[in-house]
Amino acid sequence: MPATVLDDNTALVLIDLQKGIAAGATVHPLDGVLANAAKLADAFRARKLPVVLVRVHWSDDGGDLPTGRTTAPGPKAPLPEGFATFVDELGDTTGDIVITKRHWGAFHGTELDVQLRRRGVTGIVLAGIATSIGVESTARAAYEHGYHVTIAHDATTDRDPQSHEHSVEKIFPRLGEVDSTEAILSLLKG
Repeated sequence: MPATVLDDNTALVLIDLQKGIAAGATVHPLDGVLANAAKLADAFRARKLPVVLVRVHWSDDGGDLPTGRTTAPGPKAPLPEGFATFVDELGDTTGDIVITKRHWGAFHGTELDVQLRRRGVTGIVLAGIATSIGVESTARAAYEHGYHVTIAHDATTDRDPQSHEHSVEKIFPRLGEVDSTEAILSLLKG
């Protein structure tokens, strides 16, 4: 469903737009995805609406890595220098809210919900990498927490084309509204 309205107090939540994640291959050209994310960030900042930058990172000893039996476990080695540094395309992030997560979704084990609720946020616009992992997990939790969810499909990408397509076409419409960056910017302007 195309985006129809944004709440007066909507936050932009950008998932894993950090150098260590952006360095990997993606389904869509990363420069376009990052350009759209930057447009959204600039517009939210200009309107004094919250911009939340979410990154994934773990301690050097790996003690806070998720545990459990999985076929495809997470990283075992220390992360490279600068892994959690946000991409330069996001511009000046000085006034943004920074959330560090240790799981796929940005709500579990973080203060994201507290940061949003104390600012009176009722809706979120989501974008980032990877569509089917961090973005989808965060969208599901946002919906479960009662936020109105809008996903900027052209500011979101994945490493796997089928996973991206499934999230955008099958999952996201059940959690909120899905539209382009330009359509969301038009709604933001009023």
